[in-house]
Amino acid sequence: MPPKGQPAESSHARSFFTVPAPIKQLFDRFPLVTYPANDLPQRASPRHGNQLFVFTDAPGARRGRPSFNPQCLKWQAYLKFVGIDFEVVSSNNHASPTGALPFLLPGLPTEALLPIPSHKLQKWAIEQVHCEEEQQLNLRFEVYGSLLDHRIRNAWLQMLYLDHENFEAVARPSYVNPATTNSLVRAALGLQLQQAARDELLKTARCIDVADLEGDAGGAFEALSTLLGEDEHFFGRPNPGLFDASVFAYTHLVLDEEMGWKQNRLAQLLREHPNLVQHRDRLLKFF
Repeated sequence: MPPKGQPAESSHARSFFTVPAPIKQLFDRFPLVTYPANDLPQRASPRHGNQLFVFTDAPGARRGRPSFNPQCLKWQAYLKFVGIDFEVVSSNNHASPTGALPFLLPGLPTEALLPIPSHKLQKWAIEQVHCEEEQQLNLRFEVYGSLLDHRIRNAWLQMLYLDHENFEAVARPSYVNPATTNSLVRAALGLQLQQAARDELLKTARCIDVADLEGDAGGAFEALSTLLGEDEHFFGRPNPGLFDASVFAYTHLVLDEEMGWKQNRLAQLLREHPNLVQHRDRLLKFF
């Protein structure tokens, strides 16, 4: 069945891109989609320390390097900022009990493994280390958070999935190639990812205008730069918190040369604000 809002294809096209049921799970890797709960990964064990399941490759997991996925990196960074030790585990959405990454398996022995999804990670972290709940510190948290969740995220989706050169150089090796060696499945999965990105962007606009998306992202970076000012961390905090992690999740990946970007207008816009670049560089020392 074609994605919602997409015209029905011919029977020949449908048969060509139909994926056998045993490998349909490969299409669950796209971060925008949430799926029903699944069983826990078989390798998970309460005898281990805390395990954070994120999008990353095997070498990145072994070294605890930043995830290449902003949502995963946000929580990976936050847990580091508040001093919680954990092991990074390479995973995908299909392996998640909630159908989305990241999620955490606590290391403390329990009668049953209770995975912690991302929307409960801050509450869990606060209970572990008794850190401040950042949203209560400043009512502007949600207002500025929307800049990340909408303007910057939308420009990120376009740059990663809809720019052909970036998709081939960054998205395909990150999300498509690790999933399968089957060329037909790879082709179908790539189309699925790009269509999902289009559908997401068209939720708030009649058409996808790259200049508008980049302009919105540039305005968001300017607002974040003004908010940070000369402080080391957002909202004048003595230590980095959840909002710092949220910003870092995008600024690091946009500036990270190891991502292999071919077209990177977001990096140009970000570098217009040295305090945001310096903020990213300071936080990178946690990794």
